[in-house]
Amino acid sequence: MSAFSIGATLLDAMVLAILSQADTYGYQITKDIQAHFAVSESTLYPVLRRLQKNGGLITYDQPYQGRNRRYYQITPAGRDLLEQYRQDWIIYQEQVNFFLGKPKK
Repeated sequence: MSAFSIGATLLDAMVLAILSQADTYGYQITKDIQAHFAVSESTLYPVLRRLQKNGGLITYDQPYQGRNRRYYQITPAGRDLLEQYRQDWIIYQEQVNFFLGKPKK
């Protein structure tokens, strides 16, 4: 468990990064993030809805074991947003590392 919380922007960036690799469904996205961070499934679905509403992803349904499974796909706007998040992350990381990166003598 980390002492640092994950904000909405970071969750958006992580979801977009996952979807930049391949289309997938909500439960799998949750599992992928839970492999590294303590987040609940109920936390991720609002993220997916927000990204869809903002044009960062689209959905489509595919049959799976007699039911439809909703898949998420990143859009070109979502890829642009992910690239901006990656650039912003580099700056943020440098800013935090200034204070926490190396112990000062």
